Amino acid sequence: MIQEFREFISRGSVIDLAVGVIIGAAFTAIVNSLVNDILMPPLGMLLGGIDFSNFFITLKGGGPYPTLDAAKAAGAVTVNYGLFINACIRFLIVAFAIFLLVKQVNRFHRKEAEQPPPPPPPQEVLLAEIRDLLKSRS
Repeated sequence: MIQEFREFISRGSVIDLAVGVIIGAAFTAIVNSLVNDILMPPLGMLLGGIDFSNFFITLKGGGPYPTLDAAKAAGAVTVNYGLFINACIRFLIVAFAIFLLVKQVNRFHRKEAEQPPPPPPPQEVLLAEIRDLLKSRS
């Protein structure tokens, strides 16, 4: 069983998957920062200084709260639709980045596939000429 596990781990696809997960985690941190620190402040300013992360509805737990953190600190039950909006924007950014990556990889594969086949070796050319001469004589 240990030997099978060792073979499973040493396969290239498992290692590629592990590298993808690590890069994905790092990419998630970048996207989170992009959404929270760069995109959402101007968007919130356009909407009158509103921070999406503080869009919530209090279901249970008292009166109006100025921020989501205040509601959580008071133990209120909330529906955090602003955080959901942030998550959707993050998803769209990640999906677009992956689309661009896959598009570039496909472009590289197409260039490789479009190359004409190499010319036949000179021996094959000579043999083809000899064959054609023999056919024309008979």
